[in-house]
Amino acid sequence: MQSLKDFLLWIKQDLGPWGPLVLAVAYIPLTVLAVPASVLTLGGGYLFGLPVGFIADSIGATLGATAAFILGRTIGRSYVISKLKHYPKFQAVAVAIQRSGFKIVLLLRLAPLLPFNMLNYLLSVTPVHIGDYMLATWLGMMPITFALVYVGTTLKDLSDVTHGWNEVSTTRWVFIVLGFGISVILLICISKVAKASLEKALADNAEIEGIFSSSMLPIVAGSSPDLPKTLIIQIDS
Repeated sequence: MQSLKDFLLWIKQDLGPWGPLVLAVAYIPLTVLAVPASVLTLGGGYLFGLPVGFIADSIGATLGATAAFILGRTIGRSYVISKLKHYPKFQAVAVAIQRSGFKIVLLLRLAPLLPFNMLNYLLSVTPVHIGDYMLATWLGMMPITFALVYVGTTLKDLSDVTHGWNEVSTTRWVFIVLGFGISVILLICISKVAKASLEKALADNAEIEGIFSSSMLPIVAGSSPDLPKTLIIQIDS
């Protein structure tokens, strides 16, 4: 956490107008390494305010997710496939993506069934087109990104981003809790709608899923990020 705080201080003090770009790029290594980037999202709100911070964080999160996706579809493909057996819920998701890639990815981002960072890699071995993946990821992460950036705009200093909330005034706490409460309510509403839509989409694909046995999953056959073909593989339990 201290290193991230130092990084944010460097952006604030030394980079000037280049700060938002550097913040966005910083998401790439964190997401590839499956490190939670919420500190960067809060920091973006603190450093640049709601409009610029939201744009920088939104683009950065999408870049990071895309980098992990490409890595999983190329040199990390074998490792990702070896992990599929640990995520039985992904069976139905992978089958549904064959018919509605953009829609399923969007719903997964709005109502995640799986951890965000792991989802980046799991989706990389499905037939979803990289363009659909990027757009759906960008749109689907907007609500939570907006909420975190908003909280970041209410922070007093960078120590509040990474640790130590003791010095936050009562008035500031009221604004933080109120804003965060409204954001949480909106997120819950969005998540419920998205979850219902996702369940319906998966149910609509039940007849296709029945074609495959429980130990088989459609994945991308080659290493190209845009390869449309699929291959049925056997996953050892």
